[in-house]
Amino acid sequence: MKQDYQNQKIVVIGAGKSGQALVRYLVERGASVALSDKRQAAELELGSLQGLPVRFDLGGHSLELFEQADMVAVSPGVPLDCEPLHRARSCNIPLLAEVELAAREITAPMIAVTGTNGKSTTTSLIERLMTSWNKKCFAGGNLGTPLIDACGRDLDVVVVELSSFQLDTIDQFHPRVGVLLNLSEDHLDRYPDVESYYRSKLNLFRNMTAEDYAVLNADDANICRLSETVQGTKVWFSSHGRLVKGMMRLGDKLVWNWQETELHLPLETLQLAGEHNIENAMAALSCGLLLGCPAELAWKAIGSFAGLDHRMQLVRRLGGVDWYNDSKGTNVGSVIKSLSGLGDKVTLIAGGKDKGGDFTPLRPLLEKKVKHLILIGEAAQRMAAELSGVSEIRIVSGMAEAVRQAYEITLVGGAVLLSPACSSFDMFANFEERGSVFERLVEALPERQEAS
Repeated sequence: MKQDYQNQKIVVIGAGKSGQALVRYLVERGASVALSDKRQAAELELGSLQGLPVRFDLGGHSLELFEQADMVAVSPGVPLDCEPLHRARSCNIPLLAEVELAAREITAPMIAVTGTNGKSTTTSLIERLMTSWNKKCFAGGNLGTPLIDACGRDLDVVVVELSSFQLDTIDQFHPRVGVLLNLSEDHLDRYPDVESYYRSKLNLFRNMTAEDYAVLNADDANICRLSETVQGTKVWFSSHGRLVKGMMRLGDKLVWNWQETELHLPLETLQLAGEHNIENAMAALSCGLLLGCPAELAWKAIGSFAGLDHRMQLVRRLGGVDWYNDSKGTNVGSVIKSLSGLGDKVTLIAGGKDKGGDFTPLRPLLEKKVKHLILIGEAAQRMAAELSGVSEIRIVSGMAEAVRQAYEITLVGGAVLLSPACSSFDMFANFEERGSVFERLVEALPERQEAS
């Protein structure tokens, strides 16, 4: 049902893609909107708001706006402990996330996907499955298109990828199916400890009932430990052992055992490589089957998916060396999953904005697989200290120098992997730009003869 914000004074904090989508949505529904961002107008692309009756509060935050608002709409990248939001809370002004506002209007069943890694791939798999089933499907959220853009559309199903940041400020958000893929350390530059980060992820299930489904990874120790707090009917998936019911891998096939139905699906049809993508496929397939999609159609759709840009994407084979763009690998858990699928002659390019996490869990796999570790960005010195001795470590000035040195030192039969274990914001606008720069540099490398 269309929401009415007529004459309400609403401050949108954060002028990125989600913030601007919020402004358009709220103005259309009658609100008096101010857009606040610490960046100057010259640093922002605000063309989509041209001509709208919006007050711009840029280059800092006017605290009186937050003290006098009826509501503050929070973009996902805005830290909740910043002074403007602290001031709003002190005045008992509600803080609501973009996804919360969108969900109050969306009437189509919602599938919500979160986890430390694999969210975008799984969301895209579910979207492909639903589209193949001839469902009018919207997919967005953290994946790229703000969820608020789904409002007012005639849809059969909504698939939304959610970060912990987006889940921090939900209130009534209530998906039909909630998916938690995995939990590992991340975003400790935002959260005081890892358990706080996990609690944010578990907000996904806060408003679910027994009529809803919680799709959970049975192979993740943290999820198993915290599952007692999860609301909804639990549907487990596992790639390592037989479950009484749910989705499991048995050898070269997947088995679905649910409500007296047992299905067997051959893994050989899956184009996505890597054990982590088998988990993503199991989670996506579970969602489709729970909502009634025919199994053969669902598996054909998932099997035909070749992967996302910037996620273990083969850029080039050059002189006996494979070059992979995994710019979306922004935490340690993601790098581990990506390295696990490669051989033992890897040159790893890593580093970026330091999120405060522990890099030492990388040590065993780096010792086994990585011949050369090339580090860039803000986190390079700390990574070098924590990973000292795992392989030859080089700290270089930027991506161009990293690619040049990787070209010179990587052994024939090996691979060069960009998988940073860090966010991109110290050197690039986002992980997409980082990956695109890497790809351009790799494509520009000269051909050379493979050693005989």
